Amino acid sequence: MDLGKLGIWWSGSWRWEEDESVSVAAELEALGYTALWSSAGFQPGLPARFERLLASTTAVAVASGIASIWVTPPEDLSRDVADLDARYPGRFLLGLGVSHGPVVADYGRPYAHMVSFLDGLDAAGVVTKDRRILAALGPRMLTLAGTRAAGAHPYFVPVEHTARARQILGQGPILAPEVTVVLERDPSRARAVARTFTAGYLTLPNYVNNLLTLGFDDDDVAGGGSDRLVDAIVGWGDVDAVAARVAAHYDAGADHVCVQVFSDGRTSIPLTEYRELAPALLSL
Repeated sequence: MDLGKLGIWWSGSWRWEEDESVSVAAELEALGYTALWSSAGFQPGLPARFERLLASTTAVAVASGIASIWVTPPEDLSRDVADLDARYPGRFLLGLGVSHGPVVADYGRPYAHMVSFLDGLDAAGVVTKDRRILAALGPRMLTLAGTRAAGAHPYFVPVEHTARARQILGQGPILAPEVTVVLERDPSRARAVARTFTAGYLTLPNYVNNLLTLGFDDDDVAGGGSDRLVDAIVGWGDVDAVAARVAAHYDAGADHVCVQVFSDGRTSIPLTEYRELAPALLSL
């Protein structure tokens, strides 16, 4: 399916400030963003937010980033997707991931479980290869993403991973990395905000192990991350600096980049920042 080039990744409530009745999805679509990504969380089924995002827009793709394969059986997830497809044909992309050992009670053989889950989706016949994407980091999962899904949606990755992922995927499969950015010019303040984002993810082995294969070491991944690691994962600075980071992922082989604007303590979607970024990012 066509994701376009530039999407938005947001895991929180899709609201603006304190007014929950105001959906920002329609404005983001009008600004030119072509896909809206949102976490599926750890509850069974697909959260109602996906239906709300589809209902309040007309053409953008809406994607789960990411639905855990440990939470909902493939046949049940297929029914949820079929329900969305009946009302909003061809606009929902199912993003799937193996999650992480510390948050899954029985995490044995995650790769094999993903293969089995994809078999279950195939048997149900709703979520076909072109309608799903995998949260792939390592070579085996990236290869699987290229053969059993539309492509890969890596999260918490530097530009170097995008280049490696493209090499493994080859040409054809979609490569859609998430890119976190902080609109702050002061290095100390920007890194302080960025570390409130990186610290939690650096407690999860899948992310840490992936970074260790990219030339980072134990000191880099300790705490909230070294300056070198924080600067590689989070694009910070003014609009031009953020645009340069997104452009670097395109240059490394990304077909689509979903941008997550991060600011310390923010619970509502940072619409002001997405408005500010749109002209520069959409011109890439």
